[in-house]
Amino acid sequence: MATPHGYSPISSESRVRILAMLLEGADRTIDDLTSATGLHPNTVREHLQRLMESGFVLAETEHRTTRGRPRTLYRAATGQRGASSPIIREKARQAAEHGDLMRRVMPETIPEGLTTEELHQLDAITEHLEDSGFDPIVDEQHLTVDLTPCLHASDALSAARCGVHMSLIQSVLAEAGGPLVVEGMHPACNPGDCVIQLLRTAATPTDS
Repeated sequence: MATPHGYSPISSESRVRILAMLLEGADRTIDDLTSATGLHPNTVREHLQRLMESGFVLAETEHRTTRGRPRTLYRAATGQRGASSPIIREKARQAAEHGDLMRRVMPETIPEGLTTEELHQLDAITEHLEDSGFDPIVDEQHLTVDLTPCLHASDALSAARCGVHMSLIQSVLAEAGGPLVVEGMHPACNPGDCVIQLLRTAATPTDS
């Protein structure tokens, strides 16, 4: 059963805004995020702590060459070099173990034409999306993930939230390791429709 979406670390509009900023690529400080969001520094810290506990945000201490207290720098976990999340990686490993167990118990459910790596990637994004409050329907043949109806179609931050979700799915795929990446979202006349298309590419190793 999907987790109620109010429980998800990215159910909060403020956390979505913070993640969207971090996904722009530059490391950010508390002051940067406070100025951009208008939130109190302590509120920003609380949101960042929740996001770090979920593995979506990473923090490191600034390396200074001048005197002064080093700042803490925050970045989004993308699964790429310097932005790999051990928390997401561990969740992906556990999802693969659960998936392997289910397939041993019910071998008739094993889809044809997918490698073990690809199955494990699909295991990882399925559990990630369920934890985020969705009820994903994965089509292994066409490599699509249907999240219809969208929980946030009428959300004031729906566009930003959509971009954040897509980036997080790509991060989970990268941490799971394998050839599947996010290609994009199917266009839809109904804003409540949400179908994500995956693409099979040459696998690239994850760098911590």
